[in-house]
Amino acid sequence: MKTIILPILATVALSFAATAQPAKTMNTNITETATFGGGCFWCVEAVYLRLPGVISVTSGYAGGRTENPTYEQVCGGDTGHAEVTQIVFDPAKLSYAQLLEVFWQAHDPTTLNQQGADHGTQYRSIILFHDEPQKIAAEKSKREAQKDFFRPIVTEIVPFKKFYPAEKYHQGYYDANSNQSYCRYVIAPKLEKLEHKKVIQPTPQTPKQ
Repeated sequence: MKTIILPILATVALSFAATAQPAKTMNTNITETATFGGGCFWCVEAVYLRLPGVISVTSGYAGGRTENPTYEQVCGGDTGHAEVTQIVFDPAKLSYAQLLEVFWQAHDPTTLNQQGADHGTQYRSIILFHDEPQKIAAEKSKREAQKDFFRPIVTEIVPFKKFYPAEKYHQGYYDANSNQSYCRYVIAPKLEKLEHKKVIQPTPQTPKQ
């Protein structure tokens, strides 16, 4: 009898020990990445830095052929790259769909290869999706956004391939150069408009490094 009871007691003890283990905590460090182009990346970067839930925003180049392009090469228009911003965000605080809603308000998606006085394919409106759910969300958001524009939206929706960070002096450009004329006359009014509409916050919201 003892030889039968002991294995049973051992099995019960192991089961109890397993159930007594503390539950695994949910991983709260999951992030996602979005890549958008909507004209000069100084402007788009400044907008997304002011969204709670955004962890980092990096200005750079994507969508073209040339590897490791320089700013001068991209401005020349022969690389195929657009000026873009790559946004790392916390999906528990901010959804990809919400980022898209801001995207349509942060620039004019109906002007081909142009934003204001900036002309060239590097200034085109573009969404580079990182996976199929992002593609579906972008296409749906584009259809919904069209209702708010009289002219057709010309934004490209294409697969993300590779991102090249821009030169260091481009990063955080607006907040480091707010007195520069382009910042005062082009970027600042846009930020003020979006802030007034409560789309963004008045100051950068990214975590301190």
